[in-house]
Amino acid sequence: MSIDVRRIAGLAFAALMLHLVLILPNHPNAMTWGALRPFPLELPVIIALLLAWPGRARVLRAVLVTVLTLVCLIKLADYANFIAYNRVFNPATDMGLIRAGFELGIGSLGPVLGWLAAIAAVLLPFGITAALWWATGRWMRVELPPLWRGGFAVLALAAAALMVGQVGAAKRLWELPFSSPGAAFTARLAYDRVDLYRITRAEVVNFVEAAESDPFAAASPLFDRLNGRDVVLIFIESYGRASFDNPLYIDTHRATLQAAQAELGEIDGVSIRSGWMTAPMIGGQSWLAHASIASGLWISNQIRYRALLASPRKTLFDLAREAGYHTATVVPAITRDWPEGPRIGFETILAKDDLGYEGLPFNWVTMPDQFTLTAYDRLLAQAPRDGRPLFAEISLISSHAPWVPVPQMINWDDVGDGTVFNEMAQSDDPPNVVWRDHDRVRDQYRQAVDYALQASFSYVARQGADMPLFIILGDHQPAEFVSGGPSFDVPVHVIGPDHLVAMVGQWGWTPGLLPDEDLPAWSMDLFRDRFLRAFSTGVP
Repeated sequence: MSIDVRRIAGLAFAALMLHLVLILPNHPNAMTWGALRPFPLELPVIIALLLAWPGRARVLRAVLVTVLTLVCLIKLADYANFIAYNRVFNPATDMGLIRAGFELGIGSLGPVLGWLAAIAAVLLPFGITAALWWATGRWMRVELPPLWRGGFAVLALAAAALMVGQVGAAKRLWELPFSSPGAAFTARLAYDRVDLYRITRAEVVNFVEAAESDPFAAASPLFDRLNGRDVVLIFIESYGRASFDNPLYIDTHRATLQAAQAELGEIDGVSIRSGWMTAPMIGGQSWLAHASIASGLWISNQIRYRALLASPRKTLFDLAREAGYHTATVVPAITRDWPEGPRIGFETILAKDDLGYEGLPFNWVTMPDQFTLTAYDRLLAQAPRDGRPLFAEISLISSHAPWVPVPQMINWDDVGDGTVFNEMAQSDDPPNVVWRDHDRVRDQYRQAVDYALQASFSYVARQGADMPLFIILGDHQPAEFVSGGPSFDVPVHVIGPDHLVAMVGQWGWTPGLLPDEDLPAWSMDLFRDRFLRAFSTGVP
């Protein structure tokens, strides 16, 4: 009997393709040659099913290919999410990241490479589906006698039992009485993702209940201990604990903070306290951190964010407005309509087109931080008032990826309409060159955060002794390959008149701009209520 070598080679290649899909890791640290060693227990289940089923059973084949394609895409999404956000991809909450990732890709890689990457991402599911359809078809078309098909059906059941047993053992639901000959990583990942979806839905129910139960909703008076002092929250993009514990950044950022501390220390009647907060994410989605600070709720994903917007929960800005403050936000990254802004509690929203910047953008970054702060002064702080104090939030974005090019500090009186920054905006290599070298990316991050720190604290020092109460904090850590660690902590600084900063003395934060490394970090959702308690006499 002659051996059909081409047919055997085709079957072997089809099995190899299925094998690679099943062992594909979902984490960058697992993408090593060692990933090839474990035998996927799902493989004999799939092949035995294909051999046991008649060749015309397209429903089984379609189900197998659909499930394998989805799991493969989830693994790839996990891989990207671990690089960017240090967490798995949750289909229930993270679909909105696709558009944000595309826009950041255009800004980082340039329009040509960005669009090519987007087209490749769109075509990828079709390519995976076609490859798996071919591979399963090769095995399904093997002609066998009915008895043999019955034997493979029994084998499929036995292999499936072993696969389920290994998944249960890995989940610590039970123990196997023998050592498993392989691992069912893909089946376990699918199980985990279904369980994650179930947990996410349950969390939403609990979150909605928490959002509707607010002990401060009817409290009064609030903010009365501020005596009408302006309050300004300044978020510094991607400013995190890495500035204090990563040797690549410590020397630069510590020196800048020490210089700023010395400058602020020369202003009579001004005090500083610094601590740590834990953000609900790293690498991106800054609005989740902003919403956590404002709402007093843990906003760790887009579903929670949407639930907050649909709830009656009063944010810090809602409560400030009711207490007689003019609430405002300066958001240079907002380039479209932002219907969420009024719901967060802002009366005045100054987005990119409202700030008067006539200079060139710094790739994704629409304008330098120094211009953003002068625009806040011009349009809000020094503009004619209606008698109400300001309660404002400013989002600084010069330290947002891709961190190319980095602005340099100039004389504040020279900022003008922003065209003075044009030469800087055209300097340095483009992002698609810089991002080929991770060490260079990290150095650009170091410079960008340092610029943001200089701009922020120089602006605060310019206010003098009669300054507002400033809360300056990072929104989240950068991606882990930049931060160098898994921490979600960010620094937070309270700067203002002595008597107001003294009111947060019970928080136990460190005097000055360098928070004690061992100081416990608060989760961001604690800030709203603790701030209200510190500066209000009418708290529950």
